[in-house]
Amino acid sequence: MKKLSKLTSILMAGAMLLSLAACGGNPTGGESGTSPSPEPSQSAAEPSNSAAPANTPDAAASYTVGICQLVQHEALDAATKGFIDAINEALPGQVTFDEQNASNDIPMCSTIINQFVASNVNLILANATPALQAATAATVDIPILGTSVTEYGVAMGIKDFTGTVGGNVSGTSDLAPLADQAAMVQEWFPDARNVGLIYCSAEPNSQYQVDVVKTELEALGYTATLYSFSDSNDLAAVTESAVAASDVIYVPTDNTVAANTGIIDNICRPAKIPVICGEEGIARGCGVATLSISYYDLGQTTGKMAVKILTGESDVSTMPVEYAPNFTPKYNADICADLGLTPPEGYEAIG
Repeated sequence: MKKLSKLTSILMAGAMLLSLAACGGNPTGGESGTSPSPEPSQSAAEPSNSAAPANTPDAAASYTVGICQLVQHEALDAATKGFIDAINEALPGQVTFDEQNASNDIPMCSTIINQFVASNVNLILANATPALQAATAATVDIPILGTSVTEYGVAMGIKDFTGTVGGNVSGTSDLAPLADQAAMVQEWFPDARNVGLIYCSAEPNSQYQVDVVKTELEALGYTATLYSFSDSNDLAAVTESAVAASDVIYVPTDNTVAANTGIIDNICRPAKIPVICGEEGIARGCGVATLSISYYDLGQTTGKMAVKILTGESDVSTMPVEYAPNFTPKYNADICADLGLTPPEGYEAIG
């Protein structure tokens, strides 16, 4: 019996060793044979090559961006193009753009934006103030970036605006140094006395600009008079009134003017009344000079902001509004020639 017990113990010990050897062959801890071993080229201690580095956009992600542009004209078109180009450069093939134009119909901005909200787009670009106002009224969840918006505090009714909107809104501003624009009147026309300021009363940022420029002009000794129009239908009549009483006309960065520069030019140029403009696109159509920004560059800045929001690198609620860094004095060679004007030193011709 003792020999049998000893033999039994040996057999049991051998069986246990075989069992342990079988368990040790599966490093995943599952049933033997149910989980494959790691590939020979990838050590368990090494990270997978498929892991994306920190702050690198996910190449597999896709996004939809809704673009609401108030009206088609040179400045806004350039801003939209810069925006799209910047996003496509950073996220090639990953973004679908739903680009809509309201044709200067402000209620249409709301219709367009509401469609974006219903489609649950990932981000909204509001190109011009009425588009921004429509977007902020429609959603507090979808990130909104404005561009070609002159003053966000005025556009959104924010008292004592400090530079960051908060919530789901940020963007870029096309605000030019208004005091310098007023000084252009003195630089070009030191002997003038009466300046008429033409603007659309439906655009709050236009009102802001002419109020500031009027104060600056009066400080320089000019008599400055505001001439407002409600839409393009009364622009010609208002322009004729301003021309009859003015030596020089000033028009701010105004979308309705930008879309109808021919009306102003057809009245001002034959009357030999020069126009100083808030931006290059308007000056190209009816002005002698401007101190302007590149709207394409402004759009690119907005696009880079959008990339950071889409990829999660930045939170729109903490992003301050960004401003154009450079302003260039330019003149319209054709109109200056017609009016017999020689541009001051330092101005470049509008291309």
